[in-house]
Amino acid sequence: MTAELAIETHGLVKLFGRRAAVGGIDLVVPAGAVYGFLGPNGSGKTTTIRMLLGLATIGAGEAKVLGAEIPQHVSSVLPRVGALVEGPAFYPYLSGRANLLRLDSANRDARADTRGARVDRAIERVGLTHAAAKRVRGYSLGMKQRLGIAAALLSPRELLVLDEPTNGLDPQGTREVRSLVRSLAADGTTVFVSSHLLGEVEQLCSHVGVMSNGLLVAQGTLDTLRSLTRPRLRVETPDTGDATRVLARLGLLDVRIEAASLDAVTAEANGIATEDACAALVEAGVRVRGLRTEHGSLEDSFVALTGEGFDVAG
Repeated sequence: MTAELAIETHGLVKLFGRRAAVGGIDLVVPAGAVYGFLGPNGSGKTTTIRMLLGLATIGAGEAKVLGAEIPQHVSSVLPRVGALVEGPAFYPYLSGRANLLRLDSANRDARADTRGARVDRAIERVGLTHAAAKRVRGYSLGMKQRLGIAAALLSPRELLVLDEPTNGLDPQGTREVRSLVRSLAADGTTVFVSSHLLGEVEQLCSHVGVMSNGLLVAQGTLDTLRSLTRPRLRVETPDTGDATRVLARLGLLDVRIEAASLDAVTAEANGIATEDACAALVEAGVRVRGLRTEHGSLEDSFVALTGEGFDVAG
């Protein structure tokens, strides 16, 4: 493990009976990154997180968090890690502030004489000062998620682990949590975000790891994963038949009429310049309404890697 990595695993495995919930994954999470741990529900994300936090035993392999081996050094590492796993749980009839005071009092290393100030700073950090005295039963889902993040931030943290932080939130709650994660990352905290929402990861993260059926099928920067799919040329035209023939003759690959619109043709560019394709279409008498090159999205890369569909909502 180098100082530049917040999380590193080698051949990490978790078996449930004969089934591998996590099948030997090698995570590399750079310090200071917002790392999106992406995959459908049931792909092994939460199980991996539980192993990293010492909440589940490691079946095989190695895991290091903030440079220390887990679970051997979990007691010294966890005070430097904030986590929100499987949703926050609070006493509904206590206020948000009272809940955090109770949580902080359970920390043997937290000074009692500075508890109130520490709780107030965490509440302010997540934008809940106005609701600090309100009973949690009256909080929206977004407010509860932010209170859960405040609980994870009661002490200074080098790493924040969030398991599906926007799950079940309305658009406003999603924006609130997204903004908070960005601000935490801007302050230098490494954020590890598990999500099944492609759109959420694409808007929020600098690095991505893709899980499928317990395996890590790809990881890297967001741009690296997007580049796994080749750019496509999209031609808007009423002459789709003629355009298809021209593009195929030029050497473009996978030429097809777009099923959703029926007045556009797409093709894998295959190194053909956009302006050359346009000139050939015009010369052949194809009426071109629009022409552009579309670069691969994270969704395209995921489908190419796994052959699965995906929830793209954000």
